Amino acid sequence: ERERERERERERERERERERERNCVTREREREREREREREREREREHHSQRIKDREA
Repeated sequence: ERERERERERERERERERERERNCVTREREREREREREREREREREHHSQRIKDREA
């Protein structure tokens, strides 16, 4: 009986470990997408200011 209880405890521990790993990967992907959106906004700003310069020239 105690042996089964320990086994279930180990299983829960492994499950928590996998959960932490998934969360870590998810956060990493989220940061990557955020950096990508930031680069996209930067390109938009450069493009926009270039059009303004072209119009003034």
